[in-house]
Amino acid sequence: MAQRNPKQARAEAGGNSGGGDVGVVDEARPAEKLTVPNYQTIALTLQGGGALGAYQAGVYQALHEAGIRPNWLAGISIGALNTAIIAGNAPEHRVARLLEFWETICQPAYGPPIPSFVEQAFFNSTNGVRKAFTAMQAVSAVVEGQRGFFVPRFPPPVPTVSTSPQTASYYDTRPLKATLERLCDFDRINSQEVRVSVGAVNVGTGNFAYFDNAKIRLRPEHFMASGALPPGFGAVEIDGEFYWDGGLMSNTPLYEVVQTTPRKDTLAFQVDLWSAQGPVPDNLTDVQGRVKDIQYSSRTRMVTTTLQRSQRFRHVLREVLSRVAPEHRDDEWCKLAEEMSCSRRYNVIHLIYRNKEYEGHYKDFQFGLSTMREHWQSGLADTRASLAQPGWLAMPDNDAGFVTHDIHRDIR
Repeated sequence: MAQRNPKQARAEAGGNSGGGDVGVVDEARPAEKLTVPNYQTIALTLQGGGALGAYQAGVYQALHEAGIRPNWLAGISIGALNTAIIAGNAPEHRVARLLEFWETICQPAYGPPIPSFVEQAFFNSTNGVRKAFTAMQAVSAVVEGQRGFFVPRFPPPVPTVSTSPQTASYYDTRPLKATLERLCDFDRINSQEVRVSVGAVNVGTGNFAYFDNAKIRLRPEHFMASGALPPGFGAVEIDGEFYWDGGLMSNTPLYEVVQTTPRKDTLAFQVDLWSAQGPVPDNLTDVQGRVKDIQYSSRTRMVTTTLQRSQRFRHVLREVLSRVAPEHRDDEWCKLAEEMSCSRRYNVIHLIYRNKEYEGHYKDFQFGLSTMREHWQSGLADTRASLAQPGWLAMPDNDAGFVTHDIHRDIR
């Protein structure tokens, strides 16, 4: 198969810049199901990033249409909410439920949504008009909240007045609990049909915690805790402890998946919503946006480089041990080396949302339907293009037993 650049791949995938009816994404096309090597773990790991999370829904749709079924879902913040929707529904209903979730939370909490033809007229105009229009939608989110997600507290909190940890915030997220209960089957989530892990930070200890259905029974509160970003959202109480958004400490759950023991041959789709690379800003508005990119990108490539190096050491150690005479294998050092060595293989497909020219620093709380659709299309196109690359799903055969692929980096 001839390699294509991302622009060609997106054109073939049907990606666009928001054309068509608001809230409608590409139907799952009748694609040929892909043959995936016999990985023990197929993981989908999802970063936090608020409104940008629709990109992850597009990624999942592309995996679904290719017949790739992750058996481990790990998420933080909005990635945790997408994880709940995916794990909480039967495979044949997951894309539809994701769309229902995103079409719900991308509407104003109280007032009627902008008519679709009006929204499309503004969104498909010039970058200047589009930027002004999306900024207006971001202001609406701040003032009014989003349907089925969060609403402003009334009366507003007074900064110097003490209250409970759950209400020490500008917004009330009880609507999100109702949305999760409506769209997710928590018995299915806890059946361990798919392993589910979501990250949060213990407010009292400052320690990072993963809530995992292999260890505890997950409830809506565990997913809400993962997305409780202060001071917008209040801490969530779980078993007497209070938790905030996991992105405060680590916004990328890949490390949790790859470092888990016993180690297994793993194919991981790491979905980032913040790009570590970007232009140097020349105004204060863009400075705010760039700060978020750097803060929340969590340096995924540094993580994968570190993991690749450590896995290479384990592979080399394994090879060295195979050359040790059997009569020396009972040596204590050899036994220790045996414990540290590893022959497992890891393949990381890196999918990174790329900023659009019209976006401002508010992109993570700009929940317009047209913007949601474009984010979804971007994830769909990037993943289709990645899956089309020859050999990208293959088991690594290098001396590290660890490879990474990125459609934006590897194919230009």
